[in-house]
Amino acid sequence: MGVYEADVVVIGLGVGGEEVGGRLAAAGLDVVGIEGRLVGGECPYWGCIPTKMMIRGANLLAEARRVPGLAGSATVTPDWGPVAARIRDEATDDWNDKVAVDRFTGKGGRFVRGRGVLAGPRRVRVNDDEYAARRGVVLATGTAPSPPPVEGLAGTPFWTNREAVEVKTLPASLVILGGGAIGVELAQVFARFGVAVTVVERSDRLVAVEEPEASELAATALRGDGITVHTGATTQRVAYSEEGFVVSLSDGTTLRAEKLLVAAGRRAELDTLGLDTVGLDPSARSVATDEWMRAGDGLWAVGDLTGHGAFTHMAMYEADVAVRDILGQGGPPADYRAVPRVTFTDPEIGSVGLTEKQARDAGRAVTVGTAQIPASSRGWIHKVGNEGFIKLVAADGVLVGATSAGPTGGEVLAALTVAIAARVPVRQLRHTIWAYPTFHRALGDALRELG
Repeated sequence: MGVYEADVVVIGLGVGGEEVGGRLAAAGLDVVGIEGRLVGGECPYWGCIPTKMMIRGANLLAEARRVPGLAGSATVTPDWGPVAARIRDEATDDWNDKVAVDRFTGKGGRFVRGRGVLAGPRRVRVNDDEYAARRGVVLATGTAPSPPPVEGLAGTPFWTNREAVEVKTLPASLVILGGGAIGVELAQVFARFGVAVTVVERSDRLVAVEEPEASELAATALRGDGITVHTGATTQRVAYSEEGFVVSLSDGTTLRAEKLLVAAGRRAELDTLGLDTVGLDPSARSVATDEWMRAGDGLWAVGDLTGHGAFTHMAMYEADVAVRDILGQGGPPADYRAVPRVTFTDPEIGSVGLTEKQARDAGRAVTVGTAQIPASSRGWIHKVGNEGFIKLVAADGVLVGATSAGPTGGEVLAALTVAIAARVPVRQLRHTIWAYPTFHRALGDALRELG
């Protein structure tokens, strides 16, 4: 075993870890970055980037089908081939991370391929070597798919998001377990390319972390694409044969499909990190951090494993906080009041801050304002594919939460994120000039409803 030194050791070079390691190396620190899979993490290879390419293709098909009655006629023939090719050529480089590795080492970082494990305070073991970190260690190992404990599921060739992204030839039918963001996005994609899709969600509504109105909108959109939706039903058994999958639900329903996609959650694999060697609980669901992303003396954690939201933008945000702390640069600590998220269905569902229920459960004196996108001038102009709404949640004279759902829901969300983060008074927002005719002008109608 070789023993080496470095200023900082980063375990996991996904989005957050690569950001931390690259910036610290560029600042002149001696940084060792350890990654056993692909540098860049889930987002560029199986998450954000390729799935949005899939969604782009699916939405183009939907828009073409909306041409009649507005701009003539159109004949649409779905073809998955260009989508699969684009994922390999433009997004994943056929799942090769050489470019990402070179990007990291080009900033001065030392790259080690392997699984890093804590071996004590400021010490990391990887392969047959050990590294002693003078300043400290950063944990950024992300999460992995967490299949539910369903009878008969283990050992079957079910898909996770990875197999769904890598597929070259689409199945005729697909059952999706999980109606969260990943499940509903992929359901709509495959349905628009001609796959018979069924979604099973154990909660009583889809995208259950969102406002009830958003769940209703998502269910309506999916059913409009021919998707069968089962909510409030748990999966009791799964069987597999050459003929495909058989899925038995708690309500007595039996589903049959060629493929099965499990999109029912992810978990941080903390039990493999050696957390006990630094006094942390390896059985915990996440790594607890303070406002500077410190998880202990000489230990920081960023990204999915902190439990603050499994988003690329969260990993980047926390990476920035950790980098500034390690370099002693100051600036604001982590603030989670205005965390945005977008479910990239059609219509898009964007949200930031608290839901109405969360705000009321926190004891806030809440007022709510809503506006319907089809009733806005831009929604009326858009005519088809114009479903959506804006919902604002206010307390103590400022917005504390908001949902923006519609054709450009994720883009309209930007103004609401700034308003919550900056604590812009509602009275000032009411007197803001909103460009006409835009989707975001509906903000004015929702603000007037706040009273």
